[in-house]
Amino acid sequence: MEKARLMLVDDHALFRSGLAALLSSQDEMEVVAQADNGLDAVKLAEEVMPDLILMDINMPGSDGLEATRIIKDRMPYVKIVMLTASDENDLLFEAVKAGAQGYLLKHLDPEQFLAELSAQLRGEASISGDVAIKIIRAFSAHDVERQQTQLTARELEVLKLVGEGFSNRDIASRLYISENTVKNHLRNILQKLHFENRVQAAAYAIRRGLVEPH
Repeated sequence: MEKARLMLVDDHALFRSGLAALLSSQDEMEVVAQADNGLDAVKLAEEVMPDLILMDINMPGSDGLEATRIIKDRMPYVKIVMLTASDENDLLFEAVKAGAQGYLLKHLDPEQFLAELSAQLRGEASISGDVAIKIIRAFSAHDVERQQTQLTARELEVLKLVGEGFSNRDIASRLYISENTVKNHLRNILQKLHFENRVQAAAYAIRRGLVEPH
């Protein structure tokens, strides 16, 4: 199986070194680059073309938020997951709005961190209720345009389950379809609603009343 290529961006060398050692111990992951600020992160990302970037939010100089905006603009296919000490950070919301897949909390134990990172790599991670509500409000001005786009009945079912936080595998099991079919439905949903990732679609599902906010 081909390894996922990861890049780490954090200004704390000790934390970054420990995280790199943890990730390198996993068969399905390899750390291909490290940076200690947002400016270097942008340059390195273009050089090594990682699959996923773990990006600290608060760094001196060019921070993770600005780096996220630039990288997503130049390399939209790259997944970016924010590293944060708290999920109540307004910068975290701005990063997700800019296209980041979500976030991972720095205080998680190693097993939980790896499990959530694997979910992020599969594009199946969810976000906390507070951040979801902020995203809902930010996107509410565009809801009229999005509501004019007709989703099929099956796409609405998939969107509802995404909003409830289910993985592709769980959705496939509940709807008696294959995981590939779920991925195709999700791709269509994102295209029709002009969203960049699953996080934004989940927040929209809550906004539309398909699921109750957590």
